[in-house]
Amino acid sequence: MTQRRSNHGYEQDDEDDFLEWEDHVMATVAGEVRRRRKELRWSAQDLADRCEEIGYPIPRNVIANMESGRRATLPLVEIMVLAKALRVSPISLIYPVGYVADVRQLPFENPRPAWDALQWFVGGSTVEDATNSMLDHFLAHDLELRSALAAVESEDYERWKVKTAPNRVQREAAERALARYTAQATQARHELLRHRDAIREAGGIPPHLPLSLADIDPPESDTDSTEENDL
Repeated sequence: MTQRRSNHGYEQDDEDDFLEWEDHVMATVAGEVRRRRKELRWSAQDLADRCEEIGYPIPRNVIANMESGRRATLPLVEIMVLAKALRVSPISLIYPVGYVADVRQLPFENPRPAWDALQWFVGGSTVEDATNSMLDHFLAHDLELRSALAAVESEDYERWKVKTAPNRVQREAAERALARYTAQATQARHELLRHRDAIREAGGIPPHLPLSLADIDPPESDTDSTEENDL
C-alpha cells in the first residue's frame, strides 16, 4: 500500500477505499428507495409529499438526485424519514435483505451477506470487541418478556378451563395443567425481574412492562416514601 498521505490525514489508498465504501452505502440506500417507491407505484413527487406529511420535507429534486447518484451526502435523518414514508424500517434501506445479496459492512472489508451485516448492525450477532453490555441485557430481557407473556397467557387459559370444565375429569386435567403453567409463569417472572435488576445495576432504565406483568416491579411510591423517612 502506498504510504503517501492525503490532505485529510488518510493514506491515499485508504481514502480511496473509504470513499468507495461510502458511495457503496449510499448507492445501496438509493437503490432500495427507488425499488420500494416503484413497488408502491409512486412518483418521486409522491414520496416527497409523504415526507412533508411526516414533518420533514425532502424535495422531489433531492430524491431524484439521490436515486440517480448525483447527490454527495445522505443524512441519517433522511433515511429515517424516507423509511417511514415508504412504510419500511430504516435498516431495510441500509441492508435490503432479499433484494441485495452482499454488502460492504465497513471500509477495507470484503462484501458479506446482507443478512449477516444487518444482524451485526442491530446487535443480533456477537461482536468480539464489544464493550457495551446494555444491549445484551435488553436482548435477554426481550426473550424473557416473551416467555413470561406466553406463560401468563397459558396460565389464564387453564384457569378459565378449570372454571368452565363440564365434568370432574376435565376439571382435574385442567387443574394439573394450571399448576404446571403457574410454576412456569412464576419462574418466568423471576427471570424477567432478574434481567430488569441487571439493567438498573448497569445504570439503565428497563423498558415498560405490559399490564399483565406490571406487578413485577416494586411500586415506586414505596421507594420514595423510604427515602423521605430517611431524611
